[in-house]
Amino acid sequence: MHADMVLNWIWIGFFIIAFVIALVKLVFWGDFDVFPAMMDSTFSSSKTAFEISLGLTGVLSLWLGIMKIGEKGGVVNVLAKLLSPIFTKLFPDIPKGHPVTGSIFMNIAANMLGLDNAATPLGLKAMEQLQDLNQKKDTASNPMIMFLVLNTSGLTLIPISILVYRAQMGAAQPTDIFIPILLATFFSTLAGIIITSMFQKINLLNRTMLLTLGGAALVVATVIWGFGQMDSILMNKVSTSAANIMLMFIIIAFILSGVRKKINVYDAFIEGAKEGFTTAVRIIPYLVAILVGIGVFRASGAMDMLIDGVKYGVEACGGNTDFVGALPTALMKPLSGSGARGMMVDAMTTYGADSFVGRLSCIFQGSTDTTFYILAVYFGSVGIVKTRHAVACGLLADLAGIISAIAIAYLFFG
Repeated sequence: MHADMVLNWIWIGFFIIAFVIALVKLVFWGDFDVFPAMMDSTFSSSKTAFEISLGLTGVLSLWLGIMKIGEKGGVVNVLAKLLSPIFTKLFPDIPKGHPVTGSIFMNIAANMLGLDNAATPLGLKAMEQLQDLNQKKDTASNPMIMFLVLNTSGLTLIPISILVYRAQMGAAQPTDIFIPILLATFFSTLAGIIITSMFQKINLLNRTMLLTLGGAALVVATVIWGFGQMDSILMNKVSTSAANIMLMFIIIAFILSGVRKKINVYDAFIEGAKEGFTTAVRIIPYLVAILVGIGVFRASGAMDMLIDGVKYGVEACGGNTDFVGALPTALMKPLSGSGARGMMVDAMTTYGADSFVGRLSCIFQGSTDTTFYILAVYFGSVGIVKTRHAVACGLLADLAGIISAIAIAYLFFG
């Protein structure tokens, strides 16, 4: 089976597996509620997909407008030149100094700060620029796949939303999962880069990449140490303030760059904002497809059966099954961010915020990102239908994140 057919068969599999399981439940257990639940999920998931796209319209318009100012003001070109030594190694097919490297950097920076609303439009802008360089418009290029994997591996320095959820659920120390999340997400991203490089035959054993990855490890260690000196209240305040200050700094810097270049900043913003509206409309069909498939799969009970099967297998091998209760979050995360968030909250409600399962669910939530959602939205926005090795690399990075999260949770809380 060709790699570009993977997503197609996974989507078909959601419906076939869900239908078979629902039919078995009806015939053998007399469960008359399962089919209505599945149909209800199709309508609710379709509505959710549209609401997500509609909600993205304003954010997309804002950030693509800001990016347009940055482009015309020269900021993106400056970032591209600064990052050129690194990106020429990681993205060898991108011309040296191309503006897309600046857009990629802005997207990655927003993800690292936990600024999801800013990261999505910046990522869509980068994908659009990568499509301009793409020779086969219906097929994902190597730079597109590397960029996608960097997003799906979910590198995050400040997982503020997870800390807030833990505080709301009554955790005695909401920030006790901060260091484990940093470690798990770092290993997930590192694995994603290595795996994708192997597929694309990119040599990472060079001075530039070794210094970059080593420097990244040092930055992660410094952040861990710095936040480790703070109590939970101060940590939440500092991380929230730092993220928002940096975000506002970016906006002001872009506007001032436009003023310095003597461009019409307002017109540049409107030009970019128009692109945001058309992009939001373009991704609706892709979101509907992926969210409906996931919704039907969940409503049929297939997810519960999968978890029970894993638990039985681990027990049969004599392994510790403490982690199994948190697996719904890990398995849902590549499919749906909101679904995984719901699973995380459910785990903390059922087992307790300070339980092993509750903490591990939070680490799962922060260690990777929504692979299929990102793939559907990013590739769908530019009309990519042949994904090549994108799904395989994204899921392998997710697997690395899951394994790292389990090992780290046992190390810290086992």
